[in-house]
Amino acid sequence: MQIVNMPRVALMVVALIACGTSVAAPLAYVPNEKDGTVSVIDTTTDKVAYTLPAKGKLGEKIQAIAIDHSGKNLYVVVRDASAIAVIDLFSHEEKLRVNVGDGPEGISISPDGKTLAACLEEDNAVSFVDVGTMKSVHLAKTQGNNPEHCEFSPDGKWLYASNEESNDVDVIDLATHKSVGLIKTSKHPRGIGFSPDSKFAYVANEASDLLEVVDVSTHKVISSTKVGKRSNGVIVSKDGSRVYVSNGADGNVMFFDTKTNVITHTVKVGERPWNMALTPDGKKLYVANGRSNSVSVIDTVTAKVLGNVPVGKLPWGVIIQ
Repeated sequence: MQIVNMPRVALMVVALIACGTSVAAPLAYVPNEKDGTVSVIDTTTDKVAYTLPAKGKLGEKIQAIAIDHSGKNLYVVVRDASAIAVIDLFSHEEKLRVNVGDGPEGISISPDGKTLAACLEEDNAVSFVDVGTMKSVHLAKTQGNNPEHCEFSPDGKWLYASNEESNDVDVIDLATHKSVGLIKTSKHPRGIGFSPDSKFAYVANEASDLLEVVDVSTHKVISSTKVGKRSNGVIVSKDGSRVYVSNGADGNVMFFDTKTNVITHTVKVGERPWNMALTPDGKKLYVANGRSNSVSVIDTVTAKVLGNVPVGKLPWGVIIQ
C-alpha cells in the first residue's frame, strides 16, 4: 500500500484498517449486582455486545465500576470479597484482585488517571489505590459514617465522600489524604457530581428528595431544589450547564438547569433508576434501572427515551468510554 501526503487522521484510519481494526463507538459498561457480571453495551446499536468476565462471574455482589484512562482495564467492586477486580478489556478476563477494606461500594478514578479511590462503608474510610502498581497506598478515615460515593473534583484538589448514616459529606484534601471537614446535608446523601470548573458540587439526598448545591470554595451548601422521590444518582454535563438526577421511587430522571436552579424536564424511565453516564458528546444519557434489569437510553436534546436495553440482574450503574 502506497500512502502519499495523507493527513494524520487518515493515516490513523488506514493503519487501523490495515490491522483489521475499525474505529469503534464508545461502550457502556453496566455492573449487574446480583449476577456478578458486567454487561457491555454498544452505544451505536444500543444492544449488549458481550458480558464480562468471559467466563463465570466476579462475585456474589458487585457494585461500582471504573475504567482507566488508557481503556485497557476495568475496575469492578466485588463487595463480598472486600476487593476490586481488574478486568483486562482485551482478553475479557480477570487478571488480578486488590483487597481494599471492608464494605467497598463507590469507586472513581482521579483526573490524572493515577489513583483509584474506593469508599469503604463498613470501615468508614476511603482507600486510595495506585493504578500503576495496583496497591493501596493511602487510607483516609472519614469523619462521617457509611461513606458510599467517592468523587474527585476535576482540579484534583478534593475528594468528596457521601455518608449515608451521618447525613454529611466528607471533604478529603488530596494533598494530605486526610479529611479536613464535613459538609452537612439534608438527609441520606448519595450521588455527587462536580461542575467541570470544580466550583460547585451537586449532591442528591435520597431521604429528603433534594438536590443540594455545594460551593466548593467554602465546602458549604448554598442552595437546594426539590426533586423526585428517593433521589440518588447525579451526573453533570460536560459544559456544566445541566445536572441529571435520578429518582428511584418515581422511576424518572430530571434535568436541572445550573444557571436558573430549575428542573426543566422530567423523563420517565424504568423501576428504581440509579447511577448514570453520558456519551462523550453528551447527546445520550444511559440510566441503570435496578428493578427493571435494564438501561434506559435518553436523548438529552429531545428529553425522550430512545429505548431500553435488557441487561443482568440489579444493574448498579453505568460508565462509558
